Amino acid sequence: CFGDSLTFGYGANASESFPSILANMLNLPIINAGIDGDTPVEALRRIDSDVLDRDPLLVIVEFGGNDFLRRISLEETLKNIEEIIKKIQSKGAMVALADVSAGPIMSGYGKEFKRLSKKYNTVLIPHLLSGILANPSLKSDSIHPNAEGYKFIAQKAYQAILPYLRKSTK
Repeated sequence: CFGDSLTFGYGANASESFPSILANMLNLPIINAGIDGDTPVEALRRIDSDVLDRDPLLVIVEFGGNDFLRRISLEETLKNIEEIIKKIQSKGAMVALADVSAGPIMSGYGKEFKRLSKKYNTVLIPHLLSGILANPSLKSDSIHPNAEGYKFIAQKAYQAILPYLRKSTK
């Protein structure tokens, strides 16, 4: 799992991050390569050591929220995410692109993530934060999920990637 604070598990213990929960759900080893505050341009600097050198089967890519908060243009964000996708796929790994939009918040991101997913034939995990941002019982602060919120995210990721993992292990 390659991403920012949502992947890292900000607002919960490491064992309560969505990659940890997903690892338990799948009974597979999952590396949490999430860094709080990371953006796609910063992620490109660490993609080799944190992701590609580990020879992954599938990489969940979750970025965009920090770009939105820092007012980095959507075009710049998409260019860098597209580069991340191409690098992962060039190593033969599948990509699951997590759409961090939720309802009207970042709606332009959702549309563009869907377009990127279709263009590069990735798995799409749609609306990662839907149902969380408006529910205080699932959040640790105004943006980040708590342990219960990360369970919600892990379930969304699980449902999206399980069919592809089944195909690749047959």
